[in-house]
Amino acid sequence: MQLFINPAGELSIYRQIMRQITEAIAAGRLKPGDKLPSHRDLAEQIVVAPLTVKKAYDELESGGFIETQRGRGTFVAESAPRPDAVEAPAQLKAAARNLLAQAYLSGLGMREATAALRDAEREMANERRLREKES
Repeated sequence: MQLFINPAGELSIYRQIMRQITEAIAAGRLKPGDKLPSHRDLAEQIVVAPLTVKKAYDELESGGFIETQRGRGTFVAESAPRPDAVEAPAQLKAAARNLLAQAYLSGLGMREATAALRDAEREMANERRLREKES
């Protein structure tokens, strides 16, 4: 697993780690049961403080995306967390508003935002198909 961190990015470093891991799970690059690097190893790899990675892992674990097995390591959870039926639409709407705000601030509009969503969906679907073929 290769993560890319932008220290000057809009998101905090631990949120960048969380986002990339959840995207890898959603795209099928990380499958249930896959072992993640220890927080110390990942911190060394991406050159951040181990506590930053630990914070990301702790939040991912509390969200049900990963699980730590004492003495064995940290793994992608066997079953994906089920979103709250009430909160999921509100969270999606907030993400959509954020995407549109970024588009508008860049001088783009709904057409470009929709195209970006389609491109992202196509990429994730292709990644998932490739992973399924490898299995």
